[in-house]
Amino acid sequence: MASDQDTDSRFSDPISGSIALLRRWWRMVCREIDQVAVIEKVRGESGWTPRYAFMTCMSAGIAILGMLLSSPAVVIGAMLLSPLMGPILGIGFALAVGDFRWLRDAGRALGLGTILAILFCAIIVAMSPLQTITSEIAARTRPNLFDLGVALFSALAGAYAMIRGRDGTIVGVAIATALMPPLAAIGFGLATFNWAVFGGASFLFFTNLTTIALTAAVMARTYGFSTYLSAKQTWAQSVVIISVFVALAIPLGFSLRQISWEANATRQAQELVGDEFGPEARISQLDFDFDADPITVTASVLTPEIVGGAEERAQRTLQRELGRNVMVDLRQFQVDTEETADGTELALARMREQAAATREEIADLTDRLALIAGVNPDEVTVDRNTRRAIVRVRALPGAELETYYALEQRANGRAEDWDVQVIPPAKDLPAISFADGEPDAAGQRNMVIAIWAAERLAVPVGVSGSDAAAAIVIERMENAGIDVRRLPGAQPGFVALSWLAPDGGDDE
Repeated sequence: MASDQDTDSRFSDPISGSIALLRRWWRMVCREIDQVAVIEKVRGESGWTPRYAFMTCMSAGIAILGMLLSSPAVVIGAMLLSPLMGPILGIGFALAVGDFRWLRDAGRALGLGTILAILFCAIIVAMSPLQTITSEIAARTRPNLFDLGVALFSALAGAYAMIRGRDGTIVGVAIATALMPPLAAIGFGLATFNWAVFGGASFLFFTNLTTIALTAAVMARTYGFSTYLSAKQTWAQSVVIISVFVALAIPLGFSLRQISWEANATRQAQELVGDEFGPEARISQLDFDFDADPITVTASVLTPEIVGGAEERAQRTLQRELGRNVMVDLRQFQVDTEETADGTELALARMREQAAATREEIADLTDRLALIAGVNPDEVTVDRNTRRAIVRVRALPGAELETYYALEQRANGRAEDWDVQVIPPAKDLPAISFADGEPDAAGQRNMVIAIWAAERLAVPVGVSGSDAAAAIVIERMENAGIDVRRLPGAQPGFVALSWLAPDGGDDE
C-alpha cells in the first residue's frame, strides 16, 4: 500500500519525476565513460617532453612570422600546431580529480612552454627588420567579454571531445581558443619594449588558459570522474571557480563597453563626414586615436568639390556628440564625379601614399628632434597643419642660451619645410657689449640670442646700463615685440639684461 502511495506521489509531481529520470539517464551516460582511459590519455599529453618543446617552438615561430606579415592563414597554421592545449586540459582534469602531483607536472609543462614560446618569439622579432604593430598583433591586445565567451565555449567542446573520444573536435578548439598568437604578441611586446602590447596580450592568454582549465575541471566533475577531494574541498573548489570567472568577467566587461563606445564613435564620425560632403563623396580612410588627449580623428575624403570649414564643423559636432575633446584632421582630395572607378582608385592610392608619407615624415622629425634635444619623443609637439614642431629642452650642465639657440638652428637646418622652435630653460641672459656707442660684434650676437630667448619664453626682460646704451637695446627689443623695461643701474661698456616676473618685478 505504501509502495503504491509512493508511486502515485512520484507521478503526481511531474517536475520531481522528470528530474529523477534525468539523473538516472545521466548516471547511465557517465557509466559509459572509460575514466581510466581518458585520464591516461589526458595525462600523456600534458607533460613536458622533447616533442612538446619542439612543437612549441615551431608553433611560436610560425605564429610570430604570420603576425608580422599580417597573414591570418599563417597564424591559423600556428594554432593547429600548438601543443599548449594538452597541459591546460591536464591542469583542469588534475583539479577535478584532486591529483596534485599531476597538477604540478602539467603546470610545469605549461609554464616552461609559455616561457619558451615568448623568448623564441622575442628573439625572432629582435632579429627581424619588421617591427611594426600589424592588425594581427593589435587584435590580441584588447581582450573583452566576448573573448571569455569564446574560451568558455571552446573549453566545453574540448573537454567533451577528450571525454567522449571525439579527437577531431580538438582541431577546431585549437583554432577557436588561439593560445599561441597571444604568446607571440607577448614576445613582440617584450622585444620592442611595447608594454601596452605586452600587457594586453598577457591578459588575453591568462583569460584563455584559466577559462579552459577551469571549464575542463567542471566538465570532468560533471561526468563523474573519481575524485580524491572531500565534500568540503569540492565545495571550496566550486566557490573558487565561480569567483575566478566573475573576477575575469568584470574587467573584460569594461573593456567590451569601451570597445562598443569606440565603435559607436567611429560610426558617428562616418555619418557626420558623409553628411558634410553629400552622397557623391567617398570616405577613403577614417582613423581614431582614442588614447590621445584630445581624441584625434584623421579622415580622408574623395569629394567632387572642396568644402570650406568642414573640419571645424566636424570637430565641434563630434565634441558635442561624444562629450570629449576631439581634434579632427580632415583631408579633402578633389576628384571628378564622372571619373571611372579605376581613376578613383588611383586617386585614392595617391592620397593614401601622401598620408603615409606625412605620418612617416612626422615620426622621423619627432625622433630626430628628440635625439638632438636629448628628450623623449612624447615631449615634442608637432602641428602638421602649420608644419611647426616645438620641443622644450631640459637644462644641460654648463649650457648657456647660445647653446640652445645653436641647437634650434641645427634642427631647422635638418628639417626642411618645418618651423622648429626650441623652448630653452630660463638661463641668464647675455650682456650686450658696446664700442663707439653701438653694440660690437659680440654684443649684436648676444642681442639676437636675447631676443630669441625672450620670444620663446614670452617673459619680460629688464635692461640696465647707461641711458644712451640702454635706449638702443630697448628700442631694438621693442621693435622685435619683446616686453622690455628699464631698470636702474649702469656699467660702463655694456648693458645687462635680466628676466622679470610677469608683474614687472625682478625674477632673479
